[in-house]
Amino acid sequence: MKYKQGAIGRVFVAKIEHGEDLLAELKSLAVKENIRSAWMFIIGAVKSASLVTGPRDCSVPPEPVWRRFTDGREILGAGTVFWDETEPVLHIHSAVGKGDLSLTGCLREQTETYLVVEAVILEISGIDASRALDPVLGVKALML
Repeated sequence: MKYKQGAIGRVFVAKIEHGEDLLAELKSLAVKENIRSAWMFIIGAVKSASLVTGPRDCSVPPEPVWRRFTDGREILGAGTVFWDETEPVLHIHSAVGKGDLSLTGCLREQTETYLVVEAVILEISGIDASRALDPVLGVKALML
């Protein structure tokens, strides 16, 4: 295990509106406000999204299992923002559900907001952290 100690810096509350791309809006906010390291919580609803719901098996590098929905679902998620060499990389795991159907996984690609998604973003100050391709794992991993 590797770790660093930081402190909570700025706190942002964002409202992602109906029809907006949730991931694109959060990434845009990170760029605009130069949020280099952060923890976030999201709650609301999305019309459509793609998620990686785990690896096909426990091999390295992992082969992702993709799921997509377009039927509108409630969403509850938590994640991080750390930059790679050029831009913020969001890593958000969420549970999405409708009726008795539920998916849990990592949000990827276009995620269209239905009605509203609220995000609370807690900037982490005083640490130097980033994302970079881990050659062993084959994924963009947190670098401390």
